[in-house]
Amino acid sequence: MLEELKYLISILVSVILGFAIGYERKLRFKEAGIRTHTIVCVGSALIMVVSKYGFGDSIEADASRVAAQIVSGIGFLGAGIIIYRKHEIHGLTTAAGVWATSGVGMAAGAGLYIVALGATIIIIAVQCLFHLNCRIFRTKKYFQIKICFVNGGEECGKVKELFQTDRFNRLIIERKGGETLYHATLNTDEEYSSAQLQEIMKNNPFIKSIERCEEG
Repeated sequence: MLEELKYLISILVSVILGFAIGYERKLRFKEAGIRTHTIVCVGSALIMVVSKYGFGDSIEADASRVAAQIVSGIGFLGAGIIIYRKHEIHGLTTAAGVWATSGVGMAAGAGLYIVALGATIIIIAVQCLFHLNCRIFRTKKYFQIKICFVNGGEECGKVKELFQTDRFNRLIIERKGGETLYHATLNTDEEYSSAQLQEIMKNNPFIKSIERCEEG
């Protein structure tokens, strides 16, 4: 009974560590929060305890085989978190965090409390560090510009110069009322304000309309 209570301590440690990692994720409104990280950490610790101590001295017992199944099983869980939307991958960091949390649970289940605690601190510290508003860690954001303009020969080059691009991602040419209209789509990393876009249209009468969309 006392021996099993000692194993239960490992489970309780994993609850605390999983909660800490999940809480940081919850503060950033990520797909996987407190419950997911806590359950993953506790589940990994429980399986690790069972694999290490549940079979006694049986020659068929092999803790490493069960531990390997935890790693592959969490891989399937992480795959469900990752989604592809608008030409971008979302949830990859969260999936990696869940996978790392399972490692923390395994360490706690194996009785490596200092390793588990240290890994938890490192995971949270890395997540916080990379979310600092520092240029080196900042993810570059692109904006999609949809523009309609009359092209008489040189306007294409003027539009590219205005938005500092060398190509259009998409181009539709339409003849309307004796004019050749270009419906172009381009990407830019500069966030143009409504005042800036109005100024561009004012100084370039050949531009009929501009639409800005956040791309990622």
